[in-house]
Amino acid sequence: MTEPFMYIEIPGLEHHPHVTYTWVIMILLGIATFVVRGSISMIPTGLQNLFEVIIVNLADFMDQTIGHNGRRFMPLIGTLTLFIVCSNLIAIVPGCNPPTSNINTNLGMALTVMLLYHTVGLRKHGFAYFKQFMGPVWWLVPLMLPIEIISHIARPLTLTMRLFGNIKGEDLVMLVLLFLIPLLLPLPMMAFMVFTSILQTLVFILLTMVYLQGALSDEH
Repeated sequence: MTEPFMYIEIPGLEHHPHVTYTWVIMILLGIATFVVRGSISMIPTGLQNLFEVIIVNLADFMDQTIGHNGRRFMPLIGTLTLFIVCSNLIAIVPGCNPPTSNINTNLGMALTVMLLYHTVGLRKHGFAYFKQFMGPVWWLVPLMLPIEIISHIARPLTLTMRLFGNIKGEDLVMLVLLFLIPLLLPLPMMAFMVFTSILQTLVFILLTMVYLQGALSDEH
């Protein structure tokens, strides 16, 4: 589905606006990073203050959810947090297509999460990691194995569809309201979209951290 109008179009990607705005967000985050890095001071202000608040609170959140080893996953969790929240919030601007309203973007992130937590589990526990698929006793293996496999396959699907459904739905509602009320921007809906954009980001990264904590658990 293409947007009725867009602020930014790249030749060859007219029918893939989510790719265009993925690059837009990547470039903006890259610029913000270099700006903050070049103006770091003991007393943070502006962007530095914002980034420090995000990083400190995210690190504490990871400590509480994953444990004392959680901070080594900051590159992934931090990147997902910033990218998803920026992708969600860009939907507020008419004509901008949020990357998270496309199922391919969300599936790519969800599959990355699934690959990571399985890799982490295998590196820590070895082949004993697969015991979680077998159940507590051997005679339950025929029952537990398919259930566990389906459960783990469903994880990236639920991550994908939850984020896609919420952001795409809000995007469509905003477009309808803009056409129905072109002279009066639906401000209450925009405020609600800010709230749900942050909420959906928190849900995605919380589930990611829960999956990582489960892979690292010594109960395997």
